[in-house]
Parts: sequence; structure tokens; C-alpha cells
Amino acid sequence: MDAIRSTGRAVARAFARAFARAGVIDEERLGATVDLAWPRIVTGFAIMSKRTADLAIVGWAVGSTAVAGLTLANAYWMAGKFLAIGLAGGTIALVSQNYGGGESGRATAVVEASLVLALALALPLVALYAGAARPLVALLGDDATAIGHGTVYLALVAPGLAFEFLNLIASRTYAGIGDTVTPMALRAGGAVLNVVLSLALVLGAGLGVAGAAIGTTVATTAVTVAFAWGMTGRSYAGRGASPVPVGVGTRPGSDAAGPVERFDPELLGQLLRVSAPLIGRRIAQGAVVFPLLAIAATFGPVAVAAVGVGRQVRSLLGSFSWGFSIAASTLVGQRLGDDDEREAEAYGVGIVRLSLVVYVLAAAAVVALATPIATVFVDDPADVALSAAFVGVAAVSVVPLGVNGSVTGALRGAGDTRIPLVASLLGLYVFALPTAWLGTVTAAGVAALQASLLLETTVPMLVNYARFRTDRWKAVSRAYRPNAGD
Repeated sequence: MDAIRSTGRAVARAFARAFARAGVIDEERLGATVDLAWPRIVTGFAIMSKRTADLAIVGWAVGSTAVAGLTLANAYWMAGKFLAIGLAGGTIALVSQNYGGGESGRATAVVEASLVLALALALPLVALYAGAARPLVALLGDDATAIGHGTVYLALVAPGLAFEFLNLIASRTYAGIGDTVTPMALRAGGAVLNVVLSLALVLGAGLGVAGAAIGTTVATTAVTVAFAWGMTGRSYAGRGASPVPVGVGTRPGSDAAGPVERFDPELLGQLLRVSAPLIGRRIAQGAVVFPLLAIAATFGPVAVAAVGVGRQVRSLLGSFSWGFSIAASTLVGQRLGDDDEREAEAYGVGIVRLSLVVYVLAAAAVVALATPIATVFVDDPADVALSAAFVGVAAVSVVPLGVNGSVTGALRGAGDTRIPLVASLLGLYVFALPTAWLGTVTAAGVAALQASLLLETTVPMLVNYARFRTDRWKAVSRAYRPNAGD
């Protein structure tokens, strides 16, 4: 792990020094941001590459109709995962502020409450997806072959969703205390395992879509087992033990060595207040995919596959935001927990500027390579042309997506999560979805779907950035700081 940390730092800092010289972000703050961000970026690319690899492997082995089926089923997986991300956002906000304020015991209580809530939310979804896979997938498309592939995938991948909930809580806990290397090693390792299993089960054993689903479930379970070791206070070869361990009877910083109070109504209330808007925002992001895919299905399975490829490429590019957003939440939250509002703002502004520069460069590269990228997933010339168009639009839309991720990360670190919810609802349901629908009743056709990809990310960015500039998020944070009751 030391070697991974050293190599990552060296590479990241070599690129980052240029940003510092350009005045994008102060060099000291840049160093702290890079230290937190690069492991999350690696994690994001590994996890998103895993999903991308599943689509590509299934496309090679079975065909574009199977890619369409996976796209339909994956909408349900992502809806559940977005719910978990919302809850985990509340976890990092409160863990970072309490840990930054020297209250490790309170941070542990937040983590324990988060894990209980995660299971309470995940298990009903697992039962629903496993028991009603076919009718759920059939709601989104009318191609019988695609529905069959999607049904198999959703039913087999459903059990892994409960473990994904737990993995996200663990990952955000580590990020909240300033350790993004440990979750990077565990989650990236799980992603590699998933790709290996998919290759073996889909191509080697000939299991097709079922093999991809089994690989995802097994790999996700393995990551949960690995996280459980560190989350209970044990180290990985001398590193990675959580300083806010769960289920060990005492908490760091507690005055007594006896039994610990496991239920803290005040902290549970704070967790629910901070997480509820984040959960609502993530549910909105996950739910909008269903009508969008239903609209795409009116243009046939090729359009559904193209939408899936475009959104997957955007998710892969969004991996940069994994790092910048989490860094913003952690660094802003810890400075606010230490009552240093000026430094918290400086971190937020610098990370937003950094993300803008990185995403412009990344988007330009993908636009230039849109056609070769599309051929990774489909091989028919007509399919390649449509998928390449969606890849190009998705790359452009990732610029506001990345900036918005950093802005919302800073707001989340302060516990200011309501405006991002409103921003997402506006972008998704007032602008993006109606625009996509216009393609079914006008000559715009699939071009309207492409325009919706741009509106989906641009509108929330504008609203959230306006909120960040008001400084009201600082006042919101004062209610959640360790000394809030003083």
C-alpha cells in the first residue's frame, strides 16, 4: 500500500504542479486535495471500468441486444446504488465534521447508525429485484430478447446490492477521516476481481449475461468482507485500521471503558436531516433513467444501447468527480468542524476551479476519440455512428457534471444538502425529461435525447454554484458542528 501511495502521489503531483503555477488553486491546498482525490479517482475509474467492461464483454459475446438488456437492468441497480450514495453522503458530512472537531466517539455513532439504515433500505430492494425482475425490466422496453437478458442479469445481481450499500458507507467513513487510499485498494481490487470473473464466466464458461451478473455479486461481496476487517479496528499489514471502529464496545475518545450507548437520537436526527435531501437527489437521478430509457426504446434497441454506451462513458469520465467531490466534502467539512470558515471556502473555490480545468481537457480528448470508443461496444456501422454521437454529447455534458460534483461536495461537507436536491429535480424533470420526450412527437428524434444529456448536468451546476456563492452554506454548517450546542 505504501508503494501505491507513493506512486500515485508522484504522478498526481507532477500534473498538479502545473495547475498551482496557473493560479487555479493554492499549492498547499492542492497537495491536500490531491492526497485525498487521487485514490478516489483511481477507485472511480476501476469501478466504472468494471461496468464498462461488463457491457463490452457481453457485447462481444452475445451482441447489442444483450447490451440493451444490461442497460435496462442496470437502471434498477443504479437506482438502488444512488439511494446508498445519498445515505453515505450524510455519513461523510457528519463523520468529517465530528472527526475534524476531535469527537471520534460521535463519528463512530454516525457510522453505526448509517450501517443500520443502509441494511434497512437495501434488503427490501434486494427482495423486490430478485422476485420481480421480469416485470420490472419489461416496464422499460418491448424487445423480448432484451427483456430476457435484462431479467437474468437483474435477478442474479440483486443480492450484491445489499453489500454495495455497506461498501459505500465504509468507503465514505474512511474518506471522512481523511483516508482514501484504503477504500481505493479494496474497491479497485474488487473491480479487478469482477472483470476477471466476467471474462471467465462470460467468455470462458459461456454463461453470457448470467456470468456478468454472478461476477458482480461475488466481487461486491468480497469487498464487503475486506472492509469489515478495517471497519472493526483491525489493520491491513499495519495500515488502514479505522480510527472510528464499529462494534468493538468502546469508542475512541470515550471517558469510560464500559459499554457504549449505541443509540444517539440527536446524531440519528442529524444523519436523517443531512441524508434525506441527498437520498432524494440521488433517487431523482436514478429514477429519471427509467422514463429516458422508455423514450429511447421507442426508437428501437439500437437507440437504447447507444444511450447506455453514452451514459456509461460519461460515468467513466465522472470518476474524476469521485475524487474532487469527496475531497471537497472532507476538507471543507473538517475545516468547518474546526470553525475555520475562511479556509473551508478557499478549499471549495480551489477544488471547483481544478475540476473545471481537468474536465475540459478530458472531455476534449473523448470527443476526438468518440468513434473508436463506440466500436468497443458495438460493431455494426449504423450502431457505431449512433453510439459515437452519444459518446460525444456525453463527453461535453461531463464538464458541468464535474464542476457540479465539486460544488455539491463542498455543500455536502457543510451539511447543506437541500438546494442540491432542488437543483437536480429542476435539471432532470423540468428540463431534461421533457426535452427527451419532445423527440417522440417532433422531428428532433434522438437529437432530443442528446440534448437532454446536456441539460441534465448543466442546470444543476448553475443552481448549485449560485448557492455556493451566497455563503449560506456556512451558516447551515454551524448546526452540525461538534460545538453546536455550546
